[in-house]
Amino acid sequence: MPNIKSAIKRVKTSEKRRALNASQKSALRSAVKTADQAIAGTDVDAAKAALITASKKLDKAVTKGLIHKNAAARKKSRLAKRLNVLSAQA
Repeated sequence: MPNIKSAIKRVKTSEKRRALNASQKSALRSAVKTADQAIAGTDVDAAKAALITASKKLDKAVTKGLIHKNAAARKKSRLAKRLNVLSAQA
């Protein structure tokens, strides 16, 4: 354990940030997984809504510094591509 006051504070703040980042990243993964499953289904409207939610979460994660902007763009692009295939079939 740190003895210096500033080091003690850094431990506390970094633990708070770690917990917050973990919860936000978990919510992001859940949103992407939900969109993935919705696209795998047959309901185009639900898939579009899930894609919008996932895109918002991905953009928010980029601004928070959780993931790299290119990673978010890649995930959004792949989801959108699969959604386009689904809507073309319907």
